[in-house]
Amino acid sequence: MASDCQIDVQFFAAPADIAPCFTTIYLMTVDLPPGERVVDMLLPEWANMRFYSDTVAGPDSAALRSAGAQRFQATGPSAQPTRFEIGRSRVWGMGLSPLGWARYVGAEAADFVNLVFDGEAEEAFAKLSTLCETLCCAERDLDRQFESVCEQLRTAAPMPKDADRIIAVQEAMADPYLTHVEDFADRLNLSKRTLERLCKRHCGFSPRVLLRRQRLVRTLGAFLTEPGSWTSVIDRHYHDQAHFVHEFKFFIGMSPSEYVAMPHPVLGAFAAERRRVWGSPVQSLDRQR
Repeated sequence: MASDCQIDVQFFAAPADIAPCFTTIYLMTVDLPPGERVVDMLLPEWANMRFYSDTVAGPDSAALRSAGAQRFQATGPSAQPTRFEIGRSRVWGMGLSPLGWARYVGAEAADFVNLVFDGEAEEAFAKLSTLCETLCCAERDLDRQFESVCEQLRTAAPMPKDADRIIAVQEAMADPYLTHVEDFADRLNLSKRTLERLCKRHCGFSPRVLLRRQRLVRTLGAFLTEPGSWTSVIDRHYHDQAHFVHEFKFFIGMSPSEYVAMPHPVLGAFAAERRRVWGSPVQSLDRQR
């Protein structure tokens, strides 16, 4: 990482009528000398959209389909990390909750997991690609830019009919005490088969994978904002250290010690500021109510 790299993140609170559709809306500015870049790795998360007005980031991961350089970069729900490089950039980012996916994308989320693609070229994102005209420009009145986007989002698509049930699914997943699929289904008064269909449709993964991902992301989120030993932040529901290391390798593709040895300039700055402003360091831990 360049010693004179500066990363600034500003968060925007979505109005109440569209807020349940988004986990985060932010503007990130990366200031680097011309030609220099920083490298980092995104954690497993919900679907995301990133709109670039300057240099774009290019994903480079064996686990993900490379998307090249676009001004609107979209990612599906993920259970794997995404390595990226970024130079001097100005990026508007939006995290889509499962409800946001259902409202604005509507396609089977399981068909988009662990993928990175050009949002303007993907038909499923047609309702959102129009945001490029507002966000991929050099507008400096940020409040006006944000208000314009909110107006577009209000009219881009109606709320899905099963909105309450989708929100209930995400709310349940944010509960750190929920660890078993049977309890997950019981809490929502759904059969396991119905819950499975609902999760794959709007969240991308089976209920079991989602609960496992949540457990790991809770630990990673705590580690990013309270660096120290893994022992101090490891989730209480791991049986032992070996269980944690196995799950870490399954989702992140490396050991915890290998992950620690890597620099995390962008994610570290983002997680710390997000926790300060929003209360949680990563979007998949948010509660919607």
